[in-house]
Amino acid sequence: MKAGRLVAPLVAAALAMAGCATHTEDHRPPAELVVGSGRDSESMLLAAVYVAALRSYGFGARTETADDPMAPLDSGAFTVVPAFTGRTLRALQPGAMPLSDAQVYRAMVSALPEGVAAGDYTTAAEDKPVLLVTQSTAKAWGGQDLSADLTLLPKHCDGLVVGTVSGRQAPSSIGSCRLPAPREFPDEAALFAAVRAGQLTAGWATTADPGIPADLAPLADGKPALIQAENVVPLYRRNALADRQLLAINEVAGVLDTAALAEMRRQVAGGADPQAVAGGWLAEHPLGR
Repeated sequence: MKAGRLVAPLVAAALAMAGCATHTEDHRPPAELVVGSGRDSESMLLAAVYVAALRSYGFGARTETADDPMAPLDSGAFTVVPAFTGRTLRALQPGAMPLSDAQVYRAMVSALPEGVAAGDYTTAAEDKPVLLVTQSTAKAWGGQDLSADLTLLPKHCDGLVVGTVSGRQAPSSIGSCRLPAPREFPDEAALFAAVRAGQLTAGWATTADPGIPADLAPLADGKPALIQAENVVPLYRRNALADRQLLAINEVAGVLDTAALAEMRRQVAGGADPQAVAGGWLAEHPLGR
């Protein structure tokens, strides 16, 4: 009988302790999600955008950088990595030919490693290569829309002289026009000056480049696309995000556009903190509205 009297209080105490332990565990703050990026300013800015999106939904998140963010994403050290569709596709399948945003996205998804998935891509936010010419060249050519007039560039392909900033990859052809190897310049200021001086017919920039000068005319690419798409897309570890976490990063696709990306890049280039810039932008464009 004495043993029975002792057992009941001991069991009750054990259950009470287990209940306390369970209660404490349930209220521990969730682990922070790691949004990884490359070390360049645009990649770090986009990582900050997805961190801001996750935080706006109440999830802890922080950024980390790596020389090759796909490697820690593949290993699970990163949970989310912002990317561009075309660049990711070419890294996984060099020489891949799709051009339109939907075609590039589908091809990229098919090429991703088994443990990596892709969220929604931003149909309105891109950073694809664009050729800049002088206003007088655009006027002489009779337009700036490559897709509306498929003969615009081919008509002027012979003798075309193009330039780019050293280290920046540029398309080797646009439609039926096979482009010459670009002349390389140390920076954009020298490149744009060469276009203005007539040393180049055109110079390569990208659509979300905040440094594009207003006096140069971009040759627009529309539908059908003639230059491979480069839309912002979140890559993430498969089965690592809860439904609302995935919703948070996917909703960026509905609010981010090229003009906003260029403006945020301009602020970061001026010395602003990427996370502060991303947070300010998201405050003006709240998700889930």
